[in-house]
Amino acid sequence: MLAGTEALERSVAFIEQAPESANALTLYALANTLEYERAGCLFKLVKLRDMDKQARELAYGLMELVVEQSVGDDAWRDAKARMDRAIRGA
Repeated sequence: MLAGTEALERSVAFIEQAPESANALTLYALANTLEYERAGCLFKLVKLRDMDKQARELAYGLMELVVEQSVGDDAWRDAKARMDRAIRGA
C-alpha cells in the first residue's frame, strides 16, 4: 500500500492528468469526504468498484491519511487546492 503522503502527491497528478475522467472525479469525491471526519467521512465504498486498480490504490492511500491524522495539514491543503483547480478547470 502507498504511504499517505505519496498517495496524496500521486492523486493530485492523477486528477490533473484527466480531471474529467470517472476515476478522477470519484477520487476527488473521496478526498472531499475525508475532510469531514466528524460526519463520518461519508463515502460510499461501493464506488470503489467503479475505479480501476490504480485509482483504488490511490484511494486506499488517501484513506491512510485519516489514520495518520494528516487530513487538513499544510500538505493536504496545498494538494486539495490543486485538485479543486483541476476539477473546476481553473
